[in-house]
Amino acid sequence: MRVDRFLANFPQYNRQQVRVLLAQRSVRVDGLTVTDPRHEVREFSQVEVAEQVLQAGRAARYLMLNKPAGCVSATRDPQHPTVLELLPPPLRDDLHIAGRLDYNTTGLMLLTNDGQWSRRLTQPQTKLPKVYHVQTEDEIGAHYIETFRAGLYFAFEDLTTLPAQLEILGPRNARLAIVEGRYHQVKRMFGHFDNKVIALHRERMGPITLDPDLAPGAFRLLTADEIAAV
Repeated sequence: MRVDRFLANFPQYNRQQVRVLLAQRSVRVDGLTVTDPRHEVREFSQVEVAEQVLQAGRAARYLMLNKPAGCVSATRDPQHPTVLELLPPPLRDDLHIAGRLDYNTTGLMLLTNDGQWSRRLTQPQTKLPKVYHVQTEDEIGAHYIETFRAGLYFAFEDLTTLPAQLEILGPRNARLAIVEGRYHQVKRMFGHFDNKVIALHRERMGPITLDPDLAPGAFRLLTADEIAAV
């Protein structure tokens, strides 16, 4: 948000007063004196006016987790262990999940306290691919490829899925890239052929790939390059 709009949201300042404060060099954002009304204020910025702190700065956190089966993608659950419980307590505060996975689906999960970043990663408009390794009960036919590329009609939502890319790796193994996140989408797509998905593992979200050195249940902080790539 622009700093002038940010300050004008406070009841003690109107737009005229904000312009004066900026001209008087009374506004600091993250320790920097700001005079440009277009200067950006983020949710992690510290904002001060005449040495009064209006928003305390805090650190943005970005984590990659290799989700194991048997835990839920939630911050809390009365019956099942959650992915947040895999993290040390000091890291859990304010984190949310960018792109949930089903209870028995494994693989890449991203957690952050940066809402703007996670929206860029998951909002449908960006069409960032989510890549899964799929294992099925029956053999995967070559005709699946064109059907997935053309899109499948989901009667419950009354919509046709966006084009998906299928790479057959073996008789019952494939890699699937989708740009949506419909309810049980991958399982329903293979269900179109009455072929049950028996294992599902997310390998990649957009530009971020699961670290092959992460064991199930392990996590690490994202690198600066990974964060900036989204």
